[in-house]
This record gives sequence, C-alpha cells and structure tokens, in this order.
Amino acid sequence: MIIGNVFSPFPPPAAATLCQFHHSIASVSRRQLWGLHNLNNTGSRNANISRLKASFWESIRSGFIKNNTMQVIESPSTIQEEVEMLPDEFVLVEKTLPDGVVEQIIFSSGGDVDVYDLQALCDKVGWPRRPLSKLAAALRNSYTVAALHSIRKSAGEERNDEKKLIGMARATSDHAFNATIWDVLVDPSYQGQGLGKALIEKLIRTLLQRDIGNITLFADSQVVEFYQNLGFEPDPEGIKGMFWYPRLTG
Repeated sequence: MIIGNVFSPFPPPAAATLCQFHHSIASVSRRQLWGLHNLNNTGSRNANISRLKASFWESIRSGFIKNNTMQVIESPSTIQEEVEMLPDEFVLVEKTLPDGVVEQIIFSSGGDVDVYDLQALCDKVGWPRRPLSKLAAALRNSYTVAALHSIRKSAGEERNDEKKLIGMARATSDHAFNATIWDVLVDPSYQGQGLGKALIEKLIRTLLQRDIGNITLFADSQVVEFYQNLGFEPDPEGIKGMFWYPRLTG
C-alpha cells in the first residue's frame, strides 16, 4: 500500500485525489467537511475526538490478525485519558515462525528512521531513487514519522538476529491547524496484513491528540476506497488538489 510521491522526481499524477479526514466517524454520511471553523470550539472539538476514539489495539488486531476491517469504538472515561499520547514504541504483533524463530512487528513513532533502510524499502516498492541527503531532510522536517520494524529472534536467545524496516508513513504540519500525510509504504512481502491501516490510524490519532484536526493526503485512484474506509472524504465540497511545477520551454 503506497500513496504520495514526495521522493519522486516527477510531479504528482493527474489522477491523484485530495482526501480530507473527518473528525467524527459518525458524521461521515452527514457532512462532507470538518474544517477550521471547528478549531475554536473546544467543547465541540473534544466531543468529536471522543466520538472518533477507537480502541487502537482492537482495531489493529481486528485488521491485522483477524482480517476484519470493522473498527471497535470505545468510550473514554475522561478527556484527559483521550488526549494522552500513545506509546512511542510497542510490539504490534509477535508470532513464532515454522523454524522456531520469533518475529515481532514493532511500531514506533519516536525514533529515527535509518535513511539507508528507507531507500532500500523505496526500492522494494518501486519508487525512484532520490539523493540520501534529500531523504534525510524529508524525514528531519516531518512533523511525525511512524515506522514498522520486523525483529527476529532465535528461540532461547535474547540477541536480536535481524531487524529491518518494513513500513513507514509520515506527516508534515504547520504545528497548529493542518497536516498532510505522505509516503505510506509497506514492504511487499508484508502487504495485505493491515499494516498500512495501522500506520494511518496511528498518524491520525497522534495528530488529533496534538490538536490538529484538518488532515489531508493525496491518494492514487486505486487506493481512494482504502482511505474512505478510514474516514477520508475525496474532494470534500468540490475542493481539488492542484499542483504547480515548472513548464518546459524550447
């Protein structure tokens, strides 16, 4: 699952669609856009975030383990509990492989992503190569970066035999009102297991917890439905994503 193309030397494709995230899952069928007009209404904002709050663990497990896309909604006991930050790193899934090796999928958002590992992952999904300095700058200037690593341990040993980057997504932001999600990519050998969904849900919850409620992304036409199922609305109220790039002359 890949969207966005910030690492590509080419402009975004004309088929890319602007998608905007809704604060309240329950409101998707009634409203097309929740925008800046809600940001000054603290009570309304908190209520919307409360309605959005899903059991992160249950939604991930239902999509990743049970192959079930249904989201389980829970009612938080307090607003303080609602805005508490999720862990920067935790074990998403642990399983024992046929050869006895234990594999853990680690979800992290507080650490650095190795630029060489990222370039290797981009190669696997077929993205054009970019200078390492630009990859590093893109990561450094992101508002938040979520990553998935696979760690494999031999049975009975504490030592990590292998750790590799298998997924990443990032968001840029003005740190106040708006954020845009970019570069959602998952190692092809791990696709189809709900990891792309996990990355997006983590980013959304992180942004909402930081009081950023206007969340957008650009999606290729073949993944629009995927993002709609996560609460994004394509072209809300007719708003279109527009791109500028230098015109070739001569």
